[in-house]
Amino acid sequence: MFECAGKVNFNAASQNGYLTNENYKTLRTNILFCGTDIKTIVLTSARENEGKSTVSAELAKSLAEAGKKTVFIDADMRKSVLMRRSAASRGFYGLSEYLSGQAELSDVLYNTQIQNFDVIFSGRFPPNPVELLGSQSFVKLMDMLKSVYDYVIIDSPPLGAIIDAAVIASYCDGAIIVITPGKIPYTECLEVKEQLSKSGCKILGAVLNDIYGKRTKYYKKYYRQREYSKEAKKIKYR
Repeated sequence: MFECAGKVNFNAASQNGYLTNENYKTLRTNILFCGTDIKTIVLTSARENEGKSTVSAELAKSLAEAGKKTVFIDADMRKSVLMRRSAASRGFYGLSEYLSGQAELSDVLYNTQIQNFDVIFSGRFPPNPVELLGSQSFVKLMDMLKSVYDYVIIDSPPLGAIIDAAVIASYCDGAIIVITPGKIPYTECLEVKEQLSKSGCKILGAVLNDIYGKRTKYYKKYYRQREYSKEAKKIKYR
């Protein structure tokens, strides 16, 4: 095991409902079915605000809760949304400091309150993210983490705007595209898929995010109707 810089309270998202938790368990199961040769997985999207950071962090957490030793890397060095969620101050060393030679792995790797779950934050915004991700330091980091962890889950920037995710994918065993239906044109999704394919990374599939609003309302209505039916049966008619 690696020496860690400390322990942080990691919050992937606000409290999830029952259906959301079940969906993450389904995603986790599908990943486990991919086999033991799929250990490093990058998640990306076409645009911002499609929920890729939340999905990637929740997937990593779910794998850890299943007993898999998991490390989550916030590789969105340009615009991290996870630093502030996890009470990580700007003084935290992260991926950018490690790749630029300003910090060792023991300075950027953190334990969390979740068993089997460690995290590497993005760090400060560097002037050259693509060059850092394409460096031998990143290759070395991936090799070290794969030797210890069952899964390395990486949150990357949207591939529709910048090339970072494709660079990361070239070092990964698999990639997942997070899509919000109705928000992103089909052609943009195809462009992301094509870019990932060019990297040589295996595309494991896509996660359709934010599509269960209507279904959730249906279940709530369904259960309310069942409770009403139970109460109605208790009424005695003359």
